[in-house]
Amino acid sequence: MPAAKKSDEETPQVNEAKELSSTEPVAEVAEDADDGEDDAEDVGGETTGEAKKKKKKKKPKKKGGSKAVQSSPPRVGLSKFFPNGNYPVGEEQEYKDDNRWRTTSEEKRYEERMAMEDPEITYNNIRKAAEAHRVVRQHVRQWIKPGMAMTDIGNMIEDGTRAVVEENGLEAGVGFPTGLSLNHCAAHYTPNPGDTLVLQKGDVLKIDIGIQVGGRICDSAFTLNFEPTYDKLIEAVKAATDTGVREAGIDMQLGELAGYIQETMESYEVEVNGKTYPVKPIRNLSGHSINPYQIHGGKSVLLVKNDDPTKMEEGEYFAIETFGSTGRGKIVESGECSHFAKRVDAPHVPLRYELHTGWNEEY
Repeated sequence: MPAAKKSDEETPQVNEAKELSSTEPVAEVAEDADDGEDDAEDVGGETTGEAKKKKKKKKPKKKGGSKAVQSSPPRVGLSKFFPNGNYPVGEEQEYKDDNRWRTTSEEKRYEERMAMEDPEITYNNIRKAAEAHRVVRQHVRQWIKPGMAMTDIGNMIEDGTRAVVEENGLEAGVGFPTGLSLNHCAAHYTPNPGDTLVLQKGDVLKIDIGIQVGGRICDSAFTLNFEPTYDKLIEAVKAATDTGVREAGIDMQLGELAGYIQETMESYEVEVNGKTYPVKPIRNLSGHSINPYQIHGGKSVLLVKNDDPTKMEEGEYFAIETFGSTGRGKIVESGECSHFAKRVDAPHVPLRYELHTGWNEEY
């Protein structure tokens, strides 16, 4: 199912999705050296006095062997840092008010422990995807500079993603094409083959990286700029995303959650060339639920308050994505298509077997 890139044609805007925090991998390197040394026996010529060979006692080698260090660009798989297969817990938000019982109830705690032992439910897959995203994201923030070709940026990010998450068919790999949307383009731009676009110093770059492990997709974006004009715009969308993450939870109505996001974002203004612009949430873009191997799971978290009574439910995954604009706050679809997805609800069409078997195996 193709998705054209989305743009707000008046003035630049940025977007920022949830960032997952996690702990640093081990940063120690090299084999442990043998601290002891042997005295060599002199076997040539004559000796006087005691002619005994002496040896210093060897110091025992330190246990633990070698420790891994991440390369730059990142190419070392996560299993080298987490050999036990347990990945860091990211930022957690406590339930509050009427929902606090979900974290204090002994019954709920027991149910949670049992669920985490189920390989289909466990958080460990999404935690691995989030850790891979964090490693790649850290490098990207330091590495990307104006003057780089967008194609080179996309290739570097996806090569890093594949290496760090240890790509393995449908078990682990890229979750969706890396978004590299510039300025008035809000989302869904990925350079196609032959694209010659080059990043400029005045650009506002939205980087949207997807990583999946066992079908659990980490969908997380952030924004880069290289001069301070749009710092407040970036601050606004980050604050709106933090609000959405904080207020989200089981039983939260999606229309109400959108209102919290809108209130935060609209509290910001941006000054550009002496003129002040209010920050507007883009009303026809949204966050969304995520199903296994399905990036858009069917529920939408809009950015403007509405009457949608749909609730977040237990066991669901969501990407809280916020898009802010100094323009009109509405996008239109335009430009080349660079995103394709297999429809999960597509009707049966009698095609020849050779035409579609490869698609099923790879996607």
